[in-house]
Amino acid sequence: MLFQDEVPLLPLARPQNPPDSSPGSWSAWCHSRTLVSLPSCLKPPWESNGDTMAKKDSLKESSGGCELTKVASLTQFPSHQKGSTMGNSDTEQKAPYDASGDHGEMVNTISSSMNPLQPPDASSEEPFTTYFDSKIPIPEDETHSCFSFRKLWAFTGPGFLMSIAYLDPGNIESDLQSGAVAGFKLLWVLMLATIIGLLLQRLAARLGVVTGLHLAEVCNRQYQKVPRIILWLMVELAIIGSDMQEVIGSAIAINLLSMGKIPLWGGVLITIADTFVFLFLDKYGLRKLEAFFGFLITIMALTFGYEYITVRPDQGKLLQGLFIPYCKDCGTPQLEQAVGIVGAVIMPHNMYLHSALVKSRQVNRANKREVREANKYFFIESCIALFVSFIINIFVVTVFAEAFFNQTNADVHSICVNASSPHSSLFPNDNKTLEVDIYKGGAVLGCYFGPAALYIWAIGILAAGQSSTMTGTYSGQFVMEGFLNLRWSRFARVLLTRSIAITPTLLVAIFQDVEHLTGMNDFLNVLMSLQLPFALIPVLTFTSLPSVMNDFANGLFWKVAGGLLILLICCINMYFVVAYVMSLNHMALYIGAGILSVIYLGFVAYLTWLCLIALGVSFLACGKTLRLGFAARPELFLLNNVDADALVAR
Repeated sequence: MLFQDEVPLLPLARPQNPPDSSPGSWSAWCHSRTLVSLPSCLKPPWESNGDTMAKKDSLKESSGGCELTKVASLTQFPSHQKGSTMGNSDTEQKAPYDASGDHGEMVNTISSSMNPLQPPDASSEEPFTTYFDSKIPIPEDETHSCFSFRKLWAFTGPGFLMSIAYLDPGNIESDLQSGAVAGFKLLWVLMLATIIGLLLQRLAARLGVVTGLHLAEVCNRQYQKVPRIILWLMVELAIIGSDMQEVIGSAIAINLLSMGKIPLWGGVLITIADTFVFLFLDKYGLRKLEAFFGFLITIMALTFGYEYITVRPDQGKLLQGLFIPYCKDCGTPQLEQAVGIVGAVIMPHNMYLHSALVKSRQVNRANKREVREANKYFFIESCIALFVSFIINIFVVTVFAEAFFNQTNADVHSICVNASSPHSSLFPNDNKTLEVDIYKGGAVLGCYFGPAALYIWAIGILAAGQSSTMTGTYSGQFVMEGFLNLRWSRFARVLLTRSIAITPTLLVAIFQDVEHLTGMNDFLNVLMSLQLPFALIPVLTFTSLPSVMNDFANGLFWKVAGGLLILLICCINMYFVVAYVMSLNHMALYIGAGILSVIYLGFVAYLTWLCLIALGVSFLACGKTLRLGFAARPELFLLNNVDADALVAR
């Protein structure tokens, strides 16, 4: 997939009307073609490399020349195309903001210019539709200079799609287990995790708005080949793990809705077909697709809200658990559950997703005011979206906290037997504390509050699974295209990811029971917890660099706060991983985990080293700023102290 606001990666083309040999005319020509003040464009490549004027016509690609081949961060207003809803095209070239000053300064390279190296070609249209086939125009509202509901509505969409990751089946299971294990005591942890997630999503959205590139694209342009391939593999693992959870959730919901007539493996197979069907909605326009996701979120709010009204949790305990950060009489199970909440809420691939979704709005990145306005409205929309998801999560936690906290298997078994429930066999008649998952949770609700509660619960889980599956598909496509420059159709992408996710899930569903199927969620939560640094560290690195973000780079407060938050999250998740590995009780697994941990921590340390240098800890670079592992690109210089002459010589 090739987004319309990006310049394709092309061989360096022969310049149109090449300038004469004077440096001044070359510089003027270079700036007129790229609208970018680049240190490496101050001299023509034949002069920089000491070549003769005869090489002027060849203009070969070299690291010493102007390197226009990867000025991929240039953006444009998409041309008026057939079927486009974006109005008239605007290809007027404008100088990027903050282009004043001498050429040695690092400036933002985002511009609204057309690609100077590729003339429009109607025959080069993509054979498949994409999320960015059309962009939503932002209306002008002169009467409301500070805040406009019309503009907020135009920016509404990406935040709600992002918020679906906070409502996937993995999160729902974490919520109900939190309520059953700790009652209302961990609600403040859920609120804190959501707030931290909001702040980190803000960084991802700002990166996409300011640069016109999403996180995977920036990583591809800035990290060296081996690190970025490892990074891509780690993010793909997180996406596949999330996809498996969504398949499990959807299969369980289908099984519950059919009263067991459709087996779990049948539900797994159904999720393949229905995902392809839903993706056809992409052909009907961006706003209709976003409206459909909003509809699924509404279904979750109504279904889980119904459970909340039916159970009627104690409002006093709810408020106490929400605003008093204390867990009385809590032990190891409650602590592990608190860690699990943080790991379930903050999803690694969601950073990549959100930074790409914000590109769906028509923002002139050459205009600082418009960029600032877009950042403001996207943040407001994200606050609203995550508040809605937080309320839905509260519904689930409080329902199970009120009805099933401190319940034993014998208590539930007797209730289910009296209600003639077909699920009474799920709960042994013993005095062990009740352990629930999304399958048992629906069965318990059916036993206590009637079949309607069970079916409504299943509908909510199905909506969560389907919405998360589709946003996971978008994440996978953005990540693959950003890291590898592969332009796959969404259906090919879904087929690959879903095939990888389906295989182990289907085998467990066929040869094991629902206990083993839901038990996979613990392993998948650990897997995604391990991938968190590979999203959080890069997003903090690039949003802290003035050479990438210009005036919108993180200030000292955000650098320190962001670093501390990421450190806290990574430490919490490492505890979760260690606790899981220790529970395996197998020496061979300990040894294998130890070897993998050394490799894993080494790569995390490498990314952290680069991040610290980007945050301003320059002494870690040992004076060799050009050998940090960042790839030198003319459109995104990573350090303000890069020597332009050294770069040209290189």
